[in-house]
Amino acid sequence: MSDIIQLLPDHVANQIAAGEVVQRPASIVKELLENSVDAGSNKIQLIIRDAGKNLLQVVDNGIGMSETDARLAFERHATSKIRSTEDIFKIATKGFRGEALASIAAVAQVELKTKQKDSPVGTNIYIEGGLFQFQDPIQTVEGSNFSVKNLFYNVPARRKFLKNDNVEFRHIIDEFQRVSLAHENIEFEMFHNDEPVFKLRKGGQMQRIVDVFGRKLQPLLIPIKEDLGWVHLHGYVAKPEGAKKARGEQFFFVNGRFFRSAYLSKAVQEAFEGLLQPGYIPSFFLYLEMDPEKIDVNIHPQKTEVKFEDEALIFALVRSTIKRSLGIYNVAPSLDFERDPKMEAFFAPSKSNYSSPSPSAINVDRDFNPFSVEKTTDEERINLAELYQATEAAPSKINLFEDDDLDEDLFRLPNGYWLLNKDGLTYMVDLGRMHRVIMSSHQENLPTKKAGQGLLFSLEYHLNEIEKNKYKSIKKYLPDFGFEMTLAQENVLRIETVPEALKESQVIKFLEKIFEVLEYRTEEEFSKYFEYQWIKLKTKSKFDFIYKTEVEQLVKDFIDLGFPQYTVNGKKCWMEVPFDDFKNKF
Repeated sequence: MSDIIQLLPDHVANQIAAGEVVQRPASIVKELLENSVDAGSNKIQLIIRDAGKNLLQVVDNGIGMSETDARLAFERHATSKIRSTEDIFKIATKGFRGEALASIAAVAQVELKTKQKDSPVGTNIYIEGGLFQFQDPIQTVEGSNFSVKNLFYNVPARRKFLKNDNVEFRHIIDEFQRVSLAHENIEFEMFHNDEPVFKLRKGGQMQRIVDVFGRKLQPLLIPIKEDLGWVHLHGYVAKPEGAKKARGEQFFFVNGRFFRSAYLSKAVQEAFEGLLQPGYIPSFFLYLEMDPEKIDVNIHPQKTEVKFEDEALIFALVRSTIKRSLGIYNVAPSLDFERDPKMEAFFAPSKSNYSSPSPSAINVDRDFNPFSVEKTTDEERINLAELYQATEAAPSKINLFEDDDLDEDLFRLPNGYWLLNKDGLTYMVDLGRMHRVIMSSHQENLPTKKAGQGLLFSLEYHLNEIEKNKYKSIKKYLPDFGFEMTLAQENVLRIETVPEALKESQVIKFLEKIFEVLEYRTEEEFSKYFEYQWIKLKTKSKFDFIYKTEVEQLVKDFIDLGFPQYTVNGKKCWMEVPFDDFKNKF
């Protein structure tokens, strides 16, 4: 029988390895940006087209590469970061395994232009599908310029699994934010389809966070700082009003490297215990600095997870430091466990001697009965008889509705839901969802082509770069929906007119929801999302129904619609309470 095991060609092996390193355009952005940081750059540009599917270009002013290094950098496991096994456990740079460039070049068309400071000329290398094409001298500026074109052009099965441009662009922004937030001393720029998205200047951590996420976040940030010698924790957490239901503004960094940790995220959540509504997640930007030998960064292909030598201590540090800062800034009560010496006398046990009374000194009338007829006066007997008759005449159940209204009983539960007795059955109902169904059935309540009302004083909404681009893409639709606004200097959106039924206090919150969507491809798409958010904003939650008349009318309207069980997006409005099952449990 002939031999069947053989070595794979390098370009095939690189394509297989690319499956771990290059999952989508954002993976390439991460690797190239981190390489530029490791190269000592103080200015980095990211240029993309079509969400990175057709072009990803990273330009930096770092140290550049020599002719030999530029060629060798595209070989598998070629790295300048480690020389021995011991080096793996004291890594202070972003990349170190030497797989990224080889993997990227295996599934795209890659061109590199690079030059070192003292070199008279630079080097130009072109690799296509993992196959080297040419290397020529070139006149270029100091640093490196990587261009990655037509990702997965030679692996169509991989390319067809890429998501639409909106999704892929969102992932690219995530990677760009992670690298830029970790290096506030570097100037970053980002362009998409020739439009600027970010221009981040050098500055402090607070300035970088504000430049990335907008000025509206600044007043919500609380500084975090603790130094234990072997580990230094610093950064910011947002006040409870900055918490959101969706994850997005949660960032951990260790030695300038972004990482994820469900364990440490729990520490942050516990620090906010009692301060957040259920389902909300606090925003935080936390930076750890410690000896590289005390962490292992080589446990995940994308290096987004790390392992700490003593994770429990890090957990305690994060939780206690945040709780203390929340107390200092009057967000949560601060507990002082050091007792004032002046209060010792107050807490000390009294030296007074107390004696218990003897049983013989206590007189008790053991025959006393307040309900005894003999002990009750004639006037008291008359009052008790009237009370008894009134009780007998009272109905056994209390109907919350008037006699000429519904016959169903309705009771509010402590958790905000309600119990409804209807047709001999009992239902637990969500009034908020019922209200949403009713609103959806009344098309006249939707704001499509709705007139606006002018504000006495204009409102200001501070846009970040992402929101600025989204505003530019939808501003032509806004007048038809009752909005009139202009973009002023420093990305300030001045709002002059709002839809008639929109309260002034709801405007900013509503716009935040509109700006959450990365891109609206058509006016119809924008209209549908606008109407969806409008209904959500105008419908009440299950905690907002206070008056009996509101509840009465809501239940009537809902029954008139046929008492539907589900909302348009498939969520239950009510469920039958299985009282028979409860009886069996007893």
